[in-house]
Amino acid sequence: MISLLLGYVGKYKKNAILTPLFTAGEVLMETLLPYIIASLIDQGITPGNMAAVYKYGLIMLALAFVSLFCGIQAGQHGAIASTGFAANLRQAVYEKVQTFSFANIDKFSTAGLVTRMTTDVTNIQNAFQMLIRIAVRTPLMLIMAVIMCVRISPSLSLVFVVALIFLGIALSFIHTRVGKLFNIVFQKYDELNGSVQENVSSIRVVKSFVREDYENEKFRKAAEGIRGMFVRAERVIALNAPVMNLTVYGCIIAISWFGARHVVAGDMTTGNLTSMFSYVMQILMSLMMLSMVFVMISMSMASLRRIYEVLTEVPDIQNPENPINTVENGQIDFNHVDFAYRTGSGEDTLKDIDLHIHSGENIGIIGSTGSGKSSLVALLSRLYDVKNGSVEIGGHDVRDYDTEALRNKVSVVLQKNELFSGTVRSNLQWGKEDATDEECWAALESACADDFIRALPAGLDAEVEQSGANFSGGQKQRLCIARALLKDPKVLILDDSTSAVDTGTDARIQAAFAKKIPGTTKLIIAQRISSVKNADRIIVMDDGRVDAFDTHENLLKTNDIYADIYETQVKGGGDFDEAK
Repeated sequence: MISLLLGYVGKYKKNAILTPLFTAGEVLMETLLPYIIASLIDQGITPGNMAAVYKYGLIMLALAFVSLFCGIQAGQHGAIASTGFAANLRQAVYEKVQTFSFANIDKFSTAGLVTRMTTDVTNIQNAFQMLIRIAVRTPLMLIMAVIMCVRISPSLSLVFVVALIFLGIALSFIHTRVGKLFNIVFQKYDELNGSVQENVSSIRVVKSFVREDYENEKFRKAAEGIRGMFVRAERVIALNAPVMNLTVYGCIIAISWFGARHVVAGDMTTGNLTSMFSYVMQILMSLMMLSMVFVMISMSMASLRRIYEVLTEVPDIQNPENPINTVENGQIDFNHVDFAYRTGSGEDTLKDIDLHIHSGENIGIIGSTGSGKSSLVALLSRLYDVKNGSVEIGGHDVRDYDTEALRNKVSVVLQKNELFSGTVRSNLQWGKEDATDEECWAALESACADDFIRALPAGLDAEVEQSGANFSGGQKQRLCIARALLKDPKVLILDDSTSAVDTGTDARIQAAFAKKIPGTTKLIIAQRISSVKNADRIIVMDDGRVDAFDTHENLLKTNDIYADIYETQVKGGGDFDEAK
């Protein structure tokens, strides 16, 4: 897991290597300073030898300068390496998510993926910087200081053995407990991000139903859950400070007591005892930083596992070894298809679908909510794969196509119309990157969207706010249709995407389709009869099955579901805006 993630250091590998090298130089200089101080005291200050004072004083200045230089370089290279690593890792996760099928995304949840690309990557970045600097500095300082202490007084150095054993047991306890708690904390973060995302994206509904208090309470509970888990984790982490203080003061008292006895007995000089105290502080500061590293590692390991899960997730939908790159026509065949969103989840969403549609046909799809209409068309652009049977377009199984080539020729306008911040032109060019103004206006005209775009002072350069908030529902639907038309598709799917326009405009859109894209197979999912009654044939869906597939006239005579919908909407006045 760690080796995989470290591979994303990439071009910042040089900085990642230089950081510990400069850190080692910094530590070496800091370790030598107390030794020089001891010589300054014993050979210069105590006997009053000014030449020795100047000599060792200059050596100390040189060591301090080199230490400062190494510290600055280590800090700069460490910052570059850690931020670069985080950028590469975040980009890798983002690119991996782009390869996911809807089923993969459902597994992690949108909020969970956002948390991984933000909070989790930041935790890993901080841990990486700590590892290449502090985690190098700490053991080096500890080892070198202990060596110097042993060199000065082997018997006094035994104090550190006791301290290390005590500290190792305490830190192991803290690390084990904290790691489990942080695993739960990041799951709580997913819930919090999900609450925020849902509220912000649906803020108009929240305000319309005056549900601000309810949403505030829901957010408070999610935030309180994180607070509670952090409190539990911090209670364990709080043990770190008293444990370190006990170790530090215990060592200082022990060294003071036994060191004074050695000085009185003549076994140790005053300078050596002074340097011994410096090394004691270096050792204990190293141990304190080591405990901080343990805490950070505990936090980052939970994040590492979550990032690793995403990077090693195998997309459900992948290209075949020798994909077909050309979709010849819009012929569609469903060959006894069964489909379930999650394997083993229970009853199939679609059951034994057997349909055959000619290229260029205009097909209506109607049925009650949850009957499987959207699931049916989702299989055409291979947003999901079938459980049994096969789906063919242009005479080939969709699983045999290059996914990009297939989706470029199967254009989908989904139920939820998404526009992106930018301009009208930039949104349309999602359908064709190099679309000219003439092509954009032609697509807008076919989607009956040219009138309100021409009315805007900036025309194609008119600003589109986030999610198209400055356009009405019907206008967004027509812009999305225009965007889909720019792909010059072999199959065009309108998934209830004219529900927000009046029936007169709906009729004009379908008339434009018949005139301008006669060779394109058109699948129109709708809730109202007026949107599908002029189709060549109509599919009636019921409980994941095809209940009937025929013309409007024949269905009125032979299919009870269709006849009931017709009676309710047309004769019962359910379709109020139908053109008279």
